[in-house]
Amino acid sequence: MSIAPLVRLTNITMTFPGVRALQNVSFDLLPGEVHVLLGENGAGKSTLMKVLAGAYQPDSGEIEIKGHKVRLANPQHAQQLGVSTIYQEFNLVPYLSVAQNIYLGRYPKRQAPLGFLVDHKTMREDSRKVLNSLNMDVDPASIVATLGVAQQQMVEVAKALSIDAQVLIMDEPTATLTDREIEKLFAMINRLRERGMGIIYISHRLNEVHQVGDRVTVLRDGQLVDTRDVKDLTVDQMVHMMVGRDISNMFPRTYQCPGEEALRVRNLSSARSGLKGIDLVLHTGEIVGLAGLVGSGRTELVRAIFGADPIDCGEIFLFGNRVTGLSPTQLVDKGMGLLPEDRKATGLALKLPVSENVVMASLQKLFPNSVVDLNKERTVVDKYVKDLRIATPSQKRLVQFLSGGTQQKVVMAKWLATESRVLIFDEPTRGIDVGAKAEIHDFMDRLVAQGAAVLMVSSDLPEVLGMSDRVYVMHEGAVVGEFARDDAKAERVIACAMGRAEATTQDQVQDDQSGREA
Repeated sequence: MSIAPLVRLTNITMTFPGVRALQNVSFDLLPGEVHVLLGENGAGKSTLMKVLAGAYQPDSGEIEIKGHKVRLANPQHAQQLGVSTIYQEFNLVPYLSVAQNIYLGRYPKRQAPLGFLVDHKTMREDSRKVLNSLNMDVDPASIVATLGVAQQQMVEVAKALSIDAQVLIMDEPTATLTDREIEKLFAMINRLRERGMGIIYISHRLNEVHQVGDRVTVLRDGQLVDTRDVKDLTVDQMVHMMVGRDISNMFPRTYQCPGEEALRVRNLSSARSGLKGIDLVLHTGEIVGLAGLVGSGRTELVRAIFGADPIDCGEIFLFGNRVTGLSPTQLVDKGMGLLPEDRKATGLALKLPVSENVVMASLQKLFPNSVVDLNKERTVVDKYVKDLRIATPSQKRLVQFLSGGTQQKVVMAKWLATESRVLIFDEPTRGIDVGAKAEIHDFMDRLVAQGAAVLMVSSDLPEVLGMSDRVYVMHEGAVVGEFARDDAKAERVIACAMGRAEATTQDQVQDDQSGREA
């Protein structure tokens, strides 16, 4: 006897101006199932889920929820029917309490002499029951802004349970979590699955699929490729289904002898950022990885180097010239660029087109007389659109309508247009698909081959080990180790990041480089 699905989407088609986002896509979700949805950025995953969440009205196709055909008028309608979505950017009000966020827009009320008041006591008690069901030890009166990312994610899950959701859509739920937090999330997902909840799980981390999923559906270019049982697929098969080709080398590093010293950081400290006596050096022709656990100070360090955050003491040199205390604008003029961790908040102007985003950081260099030459702008933008394979129908497409991977390429194009020779990439491939990752890795390799120097922050350890010529490891605001490429083994880097081991010395790294040069 077959199990009736909680959700069935049949032949969904969705078109935006100039783009066919979905074409006759079908998808279903069973009770007690984790159904993983895979695809490159722009494949149609988010569009399909926004159709199910009531945010988009499809051009054609049918939606069934618990056996009934429905036309979802809006997200509230979808929630009423038991469909809840946890987006990568949480929908929480940071300065309200946990309980207020869980019951936002539907606060319990009590009778008062002049009408009704919010029944805070009932709201806190009910919130505590929901949180306890998730084994979550959080005070419902806590302000959400004081919680960590993992706890905020659990608050989103608690919101879904409080409305008696039977379908939960999770979009990149592990993107900013530590390994320990991911284990707790997977344990919670298993508890929800045992209750009969259906979960749609979107992720670019393919190693998670076998840990958490039951079935996999793959989309490519807005079309359904296939739906298969997880146990019947290898990671390589999933990659091939997603991109339509084999990716034989995810980390295409071509080792070469380091060139001149491009960047030196000496004894950099900042009480505000928690940085303690940082020493670091970077040469042209190399990619240097910056590894460490979440909260170790990696992003704080690169922001301090780029002049975005103040320092208390220390020196920074760019090609031998002291640049300590310069502003980001001054450092850009001297040849440094920073691709930030949060592309949407600090890397892009989402409501501006691709063209304006690409030239934004290089306006003074491109147009020194302060008059924008539109023909020159088009030529410059066209070069980077082609070089980086930026998937956009035109240069005038608003960046907010591009996929995550394409947005990341636009940020990269912005800094390449400045012709910076020292580039700091903070999480360059976070939240983007395997195909876009391979393209960005290949471009990074070509950059350093042409004489650039790259300092790369990444929480993806295989990326750090695969792309770096040297690796610095941070722990609690300090650089606690440095490894040459051949010595940078996963166990050693992880132990060092946890403060449990001493790393190789600078002399050993230099000896290793000398041996290769010989």
